[in-house]
Amino acid sequence: MKKFFKRIRLIFKVKRFVPFLIEFFTTGLVPLKQKIISAGLIIGYFLLPFDIIPDFLTLIGIVDDVGVLLIIFQQIIKMAPAELREKHKLK
Repeated sequence: MKKFFKRIRLIFKVKRFVPFLIEFFTTGLVPLKQKIISAGLIIGYFLLPFDIIPDFLTLIGIVDDVGVLLIIFQQIIKMAPAELREKHKLK
């Protein structure tokens, strides 16, 4: 249940993701291996057409997609160096 609320709080930090992701992929602080894994997660999400809940169930399908993206972003945040997380106020 604790992870669920952590992901809900993450929704309100979405505006910080874009600058964080740009710096994550451009900085020398993050090892190349972590960048490749992160890019693979993001690209894989968009390329694989499998959904837990189909998108034709409008609201529920969208919530499913947002949930998966939040899990991916949460993993990327965990892989980021502490300085980068603190700079963008993501924990």
